[in-house]
Amino acid sequence: MYETILYERTDAVLKITLNRPDRFNAFNAQMHKELADAFKNAAKDDEVRSVILTGAGKAFCSGQDLKEVKDDPNTSLADRLRKNYNPNIMRVRELEKPVICAINGVAAGAGMSLAMACDLRIASEQVTMLQAFVNVGLVPDTGSTWVLPRLLGYHKAFEICSTGRPIKAEEALKLNLVDEIVAHDQLESFTLELATKYASAPTKAIGAIKRALNKASAVSLEEALDYEAYLQDILGQTEDYREGVSAFNEKRKPNFKGR
Repeated sequence: MYETILYERTDAVLKITLNRPDRFNAFNAQMHKELADAFKNAAKDDEVRSVILTGAGKAFCSGQDLKEVKDDPNTSLADRLRKNYNPNIMRVRELEKPVICAINGVAAGAGMSLAMACDLRIASEQVTMLQAFVNVGLVPDTGSTWVLPRLLGYHKAFEICSTGRPIKAEEALKLNLVDEIVAHDQLESFTLELATKYASAPTKAIGAIKRALNKASAVSLEEALDYEAYLQDILGQTEDYREGVSAFNEKRKPNFKGR
C-alpha cells in the first residue's frame, strides 16, 4: 500500500512507522504524501481510536532528505513547507484521537518538530533530539518556533535553536520535550500498552480535549470558558457520557465505545 511508511492497525490502535531506515527516515515528497494519506485514513476510520507514530531502524526521523533538495533545486523551501510539512503537522494536531510518538532514535530538524506535534512523546533511552536547522543556515520550521517557546520559554528555546546542539533523553525529559523515557527494548511494548489504554477511553472526549487545548493557546480566558461550555454541550449527547455517568452511579468500570 505504501512505499515509505508502514500502516498497521491492531484492534483500535493504529501504528504508523516512518520506513526509510537507509536514510534515517528522512522526509521526501513520497513520504509526505503517504503520511498525509495515513492521517486522513486515521481520521475517517471509526475503528481507529489511538495512533502510534514511530520510525524504523536506528532513527525516528532525521528531517528533510537533503539529497532530494540537491536533486530538485528549483522547488523553493517555502513551497516544500506549505505543500508538505505544514499540512501534515496540522493533521496531527487536528486529529481528534490521541497521537503517541514512540521516539526510537535520532529526531532531528523537522523530525523533532513532528515529534513535538504529537500529543504524548515516549522516548527510548537512546534518543537524541536536535534543532538541526541552524547547522545548514536555516530557521527552525514545521512548528518548532511555535511549540518550543511555549514549552521552554524564549531564552531556552533560543539557545537550543541557535546552537543546534544534541539533546540526550535525560535532558529532554527535564525540559519536557518528552513525557517519559523507557529502556530501548521496551519502547514498543510500553507505547502499545499506553495506546491501548487510550483506545478504551471516550474517544470523542479525547478529541474535544485536543480541540480545547489548541484553541485556548490563542484566545482569552473568557473565550476559552465559552468554548468549554460549547464542547460540554456536544459531549453531553454522546453514548460515552451516558455510559460514564451510569458506570459512576453503579460503581463499576465504564465500557466506552468511542461514540
